Amino acid sequence: MNKLFFKLSLILSLMTGCFFSCESDPSSPEKGTNTAVEETKNNRKIPSFQQDSAYAYVKKQVDFGIRLPGSPTHKQCKEWLSSKLKSFGATVIEQDFDALVYTGETLKSTNIIGQFNPEAKKRVLLCAHWDSRHIAEEDPNETKKKQPILGADDGASGVGVLLEVARIIGENGIDIGVDVIFFDAEDHGQNRTNPNASREEILANMKTWCLGSQYWGANKHVNGYKAKYGILLDMVGSANARFPKEEYSLSVAPAVVNKTWKLAKGMGFGNHFIDDKEGPITDDHVFVHQVGGIPTIDIINMSNKADQTFGDHWHTHGDNMDVIDKRTLKAVGRVVTAVIYRENNGVF
Repeated sequence: MNKLFFKLSLILSLMTGCFFSCESDPSSPEKGTNTAVEETKNNRKIPSFQQDSAYAYVKKQVDFGIRLPGSPTHKQCKEWLSSKLKSFGATVIEQDFDALVYTGETLKSTNIIGQFNPEAKKRVLLCAHWDSRHIAEEDPNETKKKQPILGADDGASGVGVLLEVARIIGENGIDIGVDVIFFDAEDHGQNRTNPNASREEILANMKTWCLGSQYWGANKHVNGYKAKYGILLDMVGSANARFPKEEYSLSVAPAVVNKTWKLAKGMGFGNHFIDDKEGPITDDHVFVHQVGGIPTIDIINMSNKADQTFGDHWHTHGDNMDVIDKRTLKAVGRVVTAVIYRENNGVF
């Protein structure tokens, strides 16, 4: 995915456009806890997030192999993801679409949508991408740069966490509506190699990425679909992952970002949810907001190393199960679970 920093304020203002959120950041009760279950004022408990379960869901996806749209292993993984969501009690929609990628190919792709309480008006959107990248352009081995990667962290980790959240909802129930969306064809974009690219070139390049969220934003699974906000998970599985406050997320949903990071710190996960600000990036949350009109934040690992923004394994063949750390999955999963159950009970 084209997680490139756009330092120009003009680009950011163009990205946010008329959908810019004027949401305030009111104070809310924050009772941080490291316990597995927390009692809320409306007697809806926050269930325990199981890191081993999330890890198993990540591994299962990787075990299928590469998940390039249109490939046999992609189809097998799609069928498994849909069946898991159904087994958790979700109403599942497979949204098929043709993804026209920058190479000129048209790839058969599918957004997988799991709805909980589809009749509820108050809704929260949780999302991640489930495809894997078609090349390993950042790999140090020149002979392997054109080979597809497994995408254990970049793709499978976010889906694994959300599958565990879906299992939790299915077993414990929730009163609000929750939509879990696995976007396809996110990671088939074209790298931007020209550091002096014009604004028009940058925006054109952005649109080669995140094709699933672009399609969903223009063709939502329910007519008139609305959600209070969305949370995107991307690269949330590696050891010592660093999740700063990403600038686009802050621009469209500042209250959600700040309350989520404050909650994470109170739960003991401040080592991952860093109270630092990093520049805006191209990811599914941009198009969920720009095209779909839903303010969405991105929880994503962003290294502060000057030469590699997203970790040494990003877009390389090192993005395999060896980089996945259960403790990171637990941190993200428990925070997201706490957010939606607190939202459910009016205390977020």
